[in-house]
Amino acid sequence: MAQGTERFVDRAEAGRKLGARLASMALEQPVVYALPRGGVPVALEVARALKAPLDLIFVRKIGAPSAPEVALGAIVDGAAPQMVINEEVMRSFGSDADYLEKARARELVELERSRTRYLGDRPQVSAADRTAVIVDDGLATGATMKAAIIAMRRQGARRICVAVPVAPAEVAREFAALADTVVCLNPAPRFYGVGGFYDDFHQLSDEETVGLLRQAWAEDTEPHQAPSRRNVAVPPLALAGELVVPEDPRGLIIFAHGSGSSRLSPRNRAVAEVLNERGFATLLFDLLTPQEAQDRRNVFDIPLLAERVVEAVGYVAGEPDVADLAIGLFGASTGAGAALVAAANLKGRIGAVVSRGGRPDLAGAHLAQVTAPTLLIVGGHDEHVLTLNRQALFALESEKMLKIVPGASHLFEEPGALEMATEIACNWFEHYLQVLPDTVHPEPERHLQGPAEIVAALRSAVIPLPEPEEPSFAAAFDDYGSARVVLLGEASHGTSEFYRARAAITMRLVERHGFTLVAAEADWPDAAKIDRYIRHRPGASSRRLPFSRFPTWMWRNREVDDFVARLRDHNAKVEPDEQVRFHGLDLYSMTASIAAVLEYLDRVDPAAAREARQRYGCIDPWSQELAAYGRASLSRGYALCEAPVMRTLLDLLQSELLYAARDGDEFFDAVQNARLVANAERYYRVMYYGSHESWNLRDSHMFETLKHVLDRGGPDSKAVVWAHNSHIGDARFTDMGSARGELNIGQLCREEFGRRAVLIGFGTHSGTVAAASEWDAPMEVKTVRPSRPDSYEALCHGVGEKRFLLDMGQDMDPALRRALRDPRLERYIGVIYRPETERWSHYSHATLPDQYDAFVWFDETRAVTPVPTRVIAGEDETYPFGL
Repeated sequence: MAQGTERFVDRAEAGRKLGARLASMALEQPVVYALPRGGVPVALEVARALKAPLDLIFVRKIGAPSAPEVALGAIVDGAAPQMVINEEVMRSFGSDADYLEKARARELVELERSRTRYLGDRPQVSAADRTAVIVDDGLATGATMKAAIIAMRRQGARRICVAVPVAPAEVAREFAALADTVVCLNPAPRFYGVGGFYDDFHQLSDEETVGLLRQAWAEDTEPHQAPSRRNVAVPPLALAGELVVPEDPRGLIIFAHGSGSSRLSPRNRAVAEVLNERGFATLLFDLLTPQEAQDRRNVFDIPLLAERVVEAVGYVAGEPDVADLAIGLFGASTGAGAALVAAANLKGRIGAVVSRGGRPDLAGAHLAQVTAPTLLIVGGHDEHVLTLNRQALFALESEKMLKIVPGASHLFEEPGALEMATEIACNWFEHYLQVLPDTVHPEPERHLQGPAEIVAALRSAVIPLPEPEEPSFAAAFDDYGSARVVLLGEASHGTSEFYRARAAITMRLVERHGFTLVAAEADWPDAAKIDRYIRHRPGASSRRLPFSRFPTWMWRNREVDDFVARLRDHNAKVEPDEQVRFHGLDLYSMTASIAAVLEYLDRVDPAAAREARQRYGCIDPWSQELAAYGRASLSRGYALCEAPVMRTLLDLLQSELLYAARDGDEFFDAVQNARLVANAERYYRVMYYGSHESWNLRDSHMFETLKHVLDRGGPDSKAVVWAHNSHIGDARFTDMGSARGELNIGQLCREEFGRRAVLIGFGTHSGTVAAASEWDAPMEVKTVRPSRPDSYEALCHGVGEKRFLLDMGQDMDPALRRALRDPRLERYIGVIYRPETERWSHYSHATLPDQYDAFVWFDETRAVTPVPTRVIAGEDETYPFGL
C-alpha cells in the first residue's frame, strides 16, 4: 500500500484500476461482495477483472441504548445472518440480552427489505471455502467494513480481501491486521473524505444500482460466442436491415433512424454494438425505400416512419430466435418521434423507449398514449432540442426521465459524449426490458380542454380548508400520518399562512401519528438552541442569539415563536424519550459550528480541543467573508483547508465511544457541527465552479443530516421537514433537474424512502410577503403580484376557494392528472423578491403532480411578523428569542 495522492474520475474508473491490481494477485476462487450503494460501481469492475461472481453484503448497525449513533453492534445478512457485538460498548451502556434480541429482530426485517429491493429472490453467493473480496468506494472509519469482515469469517471464507480505492493511511494500516489482504490504491496521509478523491461522487439511485447489478448477472464468466448477424428484408417493402442476435439474448432493440440517415448510421451502429455486448439483440433497418429517401419531406413524415417501425415489430414476431423477446425502441432525431408514435399504437408490446438527441415532440398527441417507460437523452449544448424534449417530457404519461449529457451537442461528437449517452441508454433498457408485459392498458377516458375545464375539475377535486388554527385544518392531513418523512414546503420564506399551516400540520402529526423529529431549512447550531429549549434542557454557554444572521425574519418571527412554544408545551407532558426534537439541516453556519465543536471539546477533551483549534485556524482569515475562501482556493488551485477540517471530523468519529458515553446528545451535536464545517468548506469552494454543484452539495448535506437524525431516533422514528418548495418538490420534474442538473432533498427522500416520503407543496395568488431586494438588505413587506395566467397558481386561483388541499395521490382523477402534467410555470419567492422581474426571477417550469404528492393553497396571504434580534431584559425567562 504505497502512499499516494491518486484521484478518480468516478467510481467505475476506480473499480477498473482496483480490478487491474487485484487481477495480478491470482486470488483463489474469488467472489466479490459490494457494500451498497456506493460500492456497487466499483465492485462491478472488480468482478469483471477477476471474472468472479458479484453479490451484495448488507450491514445494519445496532445503536446503543440512549445513544443510537454509537455502534453497539451490527447485523450482516447471509444464509445465516451474523450479529457482531462490540463488547466494550455493551458494557459501557449496560445493554442486556432482551435489548439485543429486539434490535436484532428489527434490523433483520430491514435487511430483508434491502435485499429484496436490490436482488429480488436471488440467493446470496456463499463465501464458504472461497476468497471473499469485500469492496467499497472508500473507507473513512471503516465500521461497516469491520462488521462485514467478521461476518465473512463466520461464514467460512477461506481468505478475506478488503479492496477500496481510497482510505486514510492509518485506517488502511489498521485493516491489515483484520483482513488477510488489504488493497488500497490511495492510502492517503491527508484524508479529506471519500468524496474528495472523486470528480464524480454522486449519490447512486436505486434504479442505477439495480441496473449495474443486472449487468453483472448478465455477463457470463465463460467466453461468449460471437453474436449471429444476418441481413434481413422487412416486409412488405423489403426494407434492408441487419439483425444481430447474441447468445441467449435478453431483449431486442429496434432502431428508428431519422433526418435521412440509414441503418449504416455510425452513431447508431456504435450504440448497437454496446447493446450486443450487454446481451441485447438489435435490428437496424432503413425506414424508407431508396426512392422514398430521395424526397426530403419523407424524413419528417412521422406517421409514415411510425408505420415502418410497427411493420418491423410485426416482422420480428415471425423470426424464431427473437419472436419471444421483450422489445425496446431506440429513436434518434425524427426517428424518436416515430418510435413514440409506434409505441403508443403498440401499447404493451413495447417494453421501453429511448430517444437520443431526438424529436419526441413530433409524436404530438400520441405522447399521452405511450405506456412504455421512456428515456429522453439530450446534449447539454443542444439548447433548442432540449427545450422541445422538456415539453415532450411533460406530455408523457408513462414512466419517464430526461437525462442531459453535459457539454454534448446535437450529434454527441464530443469526446466521451456518445459513450455516456450509450451507457445511460443501456441502463434504461436493462432496468425496464425484462419480460413481455401482458397488462392491457385502457384508452384514456377523456382529456380536459383548456383552463376552464381544468379549473372545473380542480374545483371537484380539492378539499376546502378552514383557517390553520381550526382543528379540522390539520385533520385533513391525517392520511399522510403513516409516512416516515413528511416534507412541508413553502412558496416564500416570509408568508405567515405557510408557517401557521406547517405548525398546525406538524402538531397533528406529532400528537396523533407519532412524529418526533422536526428538521428545518435552518442552521444546525441555531436549531440546537431551539431543541434544548423545547426539551427543557440547559442552554449552551454561548449567548449568541439564534437566527441572528440574514435573513433573520425567516426563523425569528412571531409564527415560529408560537410554534416553538407549542412544542415546548407538548414536551413538558411526555416522557423524555417521547419528546419532539428540533434540528437544522442547512450548512451556512460554518463559524458558529466551529465554535460549537471547540466548546464541546473544551469540556470533554482539552487536548483534542487544542489540536482542533489549530486546525480550524486555517479558516480564520476568511471567517468574516467565507465566499472569499472559495475564491482563494480557486486562485491557488487546491483546497486550502479541506484536510484539517476533515481530520477534526474523523477524530471525533473515532472517539465516539469515549465521548458519547458521557452525553450522547452533546456528542451527536458536536459530530453534526463537524460534518457541517466539512461540507461548508466544500460548498464555498465549489460555488465558483457552477451553481448546480453548490446547490447539489447543499441539498445532499441536508438529506444526509436528515438521515443522521432519523438513524439516531431509531427505525421507528418519523420526521417532518420544513423547507422551501424548491427543496422539497422533486427536482426531477422541474427546470432545476431537467435543465440544470440539480437535485434536492425531496428527490433524495423519494429515492431513499419511496412511498414513505410525502412531499407537500404550498402556493398563493397574491398578498404580502416579508423579503429583501438584495442579499443582506433590510427586510421589507412587499406586495405579491397576482399570479401569471400561464401558471399553476392561476389555475388554483380560478377555483375560487380561500384555502384548499389538493391530494395528487393514486386516487386523483386521471384526466386532471394528465392536464396538470402539461408544462406550466410555478412561482418561487425566496428571501429576495423582485416583482419588477418576476417572470425571470421567480417563475420556473414544473409538472405539479410529479413534483409533489399534495398541494396546499392560500389564495391571499400576508407577511410574517418579524421579532427583534437585539437582547432585551428578561431573555433568560423568554429564551430562545428574548421576546
